[in-house]
Formats: sequence, structure tokens, C-alpha cells
Amino acid sequence: MIRLTKVELRRLTARRLTIVGLAGLFVITVMLLTATWFNARPLSTVEQQRAQQQFELAHKDWVDNAAVNRQQCEADWKTQPDPKPTLEDMCAYPEPKLEDFGKPKTVFAEIMPDLLQGSSYFLAFAAFLIGASFIGAEFSSGAIGNWLTFEPRRLRVYGSKLLAAATGFVPIAAVTLAIVLLGTFLIVDRLGDTAGVTGHTWGDLSAIGGRAVVTTALAAVLGCVVGLLLRHTAAAIGVVMAYLVLAEGVFAAFLEKAQPWLVRVNFDAFVRHDAQYYVTECKSGNDGSYGCESVVKTLTFEHGAWYLATLAVVMVLIGGWVFHRRDVN
Repeated sequence: MIRLTKVELRRLTARRLTIVGLAGLFVITVMLLTATWFNARPLSTVEQQRAQQQFELAHKDWVDNAAVNRQQCEADWKTQPDPKPTLEDMCAYPEPKLEDFGKPKTVFAEIMPDLLQGSSYFLAFAAFLIGASFIGAEFSSGAIGNWLTFEPRRLRVYGSKLLAAATGFVPIAAVTLAIVLLGTFLIVDRLGDTAGVTGHTWGDLSAIGGRAVVTTALAAVLGCVVGLLLRHTAAAIGVVMAYLVLAEGVFAAFLEKAQPWLVRVNFDAFVRHDAQYYVTECKSGNDGSYGCESVVKTLTFEHGAWYLATLAVVMVLIGGWVFHRRDVN
């Protein structure tokens, strides 16, 4: 099994699509860091002067009129019907601060989780695409039949291909995420704010990155299975795109309560250790009115982990059964 996996790893790294995919990952990573640099840049001198002027005007207005505005608001508050907001919620007039005007500083601890999550998306897509091509091309060309003449034990061949795809993408994902993490830190340390970064922050970010590596390896395995089932790379990509458009897009929009059983929310819940989604809830009031509101729901990390693990096991078992029973010619 180990020997077969080494052979499959050499085949995986030698394929043209793998090289093209790695080049694409590099380009996307550079673009992501470039966009982060542009977003973190401070305002120009002219824009900073304009922000200073706006602050001075707002502060002068606060000094001149805050007391009058407060008295008028308190009078209006007394006439509000019940239930009414608290006095402080309705009549708070905080003193304007310079940092409230102009562009706020980019905070590393705030933007990094979203960047890692975004990176996990394109890593998973690249792994799925290359994994589907890795096996799909063998069926399209008929090479799988020749390979089975050297190693007729199909389940060993099947397992070695999945193991090679999964292990091959672990270092790729780890290096890509490390570049994004450290590159973003260097950019924000120069242009933004990294003062609040602690050991706990690094631990949380490392955990997100580690889970993103797991989902990348899982996507490579699922790509191999779908490529095997459909016997063609283009067919595998078409099925995934159809799922994303129909299930994650149209279906999720109409049946919001079914979101916990879709892949994307569970993917996010696993990578980010809990994820939130929105559900519209409507009800009738005692006065006969009817209203709807958007309610935030939380999908737990445990739900996401069990969902992805179950999906992976079921797909791998189906792929193994089909590969073991089906004619490869």
C-alpha cells in the first residue's frame, strides 16, 4: 500500500494540471496579499486633512449644542409611548473622536479569520478539481485498465489513489495558509494595527488554518471519488457547479431552514468553529398584525465535523464499491 501510494504521489506531482493548479494557487495568494495591502493603506495627506476638518466641525457642533440637544431629547423621550427605549439609548450624544473620522486602521486579529476562511475555499476548490482530474483522466484515456494489469487488487489501487491525493495536498495547503498568515501580519504590522495580537490569537488562527488543511485534503479525496463515479473531469466539475448554483443558491434561498444540511454552512462551521446563518421567522401579533424578522442561528462545530466526516465516509464507500464492481473499460 505504501509503495502504491508513493507511485501515485509521483504521478500526481508530475501531472500538468497539478502544476497549473499550483501556479494558480500562487497567483491567487499573491492577489489576496496585494488586495490586503491596498485595503490596509492609510489615507493620503489630502484625505487625512479633510477628515481632520470634518472632525473639528463635528466637535465644535457637539461643544455648542450637546446640552441643548440632550434636553430636547429627554423631553421627547418622556412623550414616547411604552415600550420605549432607555433614556441613554435614545439620548446618548458621545463626544466625537478623531479616530471616528476617516479610514479606520486595519486590525490583524479582525481580518485574519475571514482571510483564512476565504483561502480555505479556493484551496478546497483546487484540491477537488485536481483530485477529480487525477482519476477522471485515467478513465477517459483508458489508462486505469492498464494500471490494473500490474496491480489487479482494485481496493488497494483505490485506497492508494485517495491517500496520495489527500497527503499530497496537506503540505500545499499548509504552506499556502502560512504564506497568507505571515504575509498579512507583515503587511498589517507596517500599515495597520497588530498591537492586540497575543498567543491566544495565534492559537486560534493556527486552529483555523489546521482545519482548513483538513478540508483541503477532504476535498481532494471527494474530487477523486466524484471523478471515479463520473469517469470524466468536466462532468465532475459540472456536477459541483450545478450543486452550488441549485442547492446552495436557489434551494437555500427558498428553504432557509434546510441550511444546516447543506455543505457550505457545515464547511464554515468546521473551519471557523461554529458558523451563523439567517432564517426568516414570521408570526401574527395579538393585535392581528403579521410581521417577519431575520433570526440568527448558530451551527455548531460538532455538527459541521460530523456532517463532513459522514459525507466523506459515505462517498468513499460508494466509490470503493463502484470501483470494485464496475467494468473499467
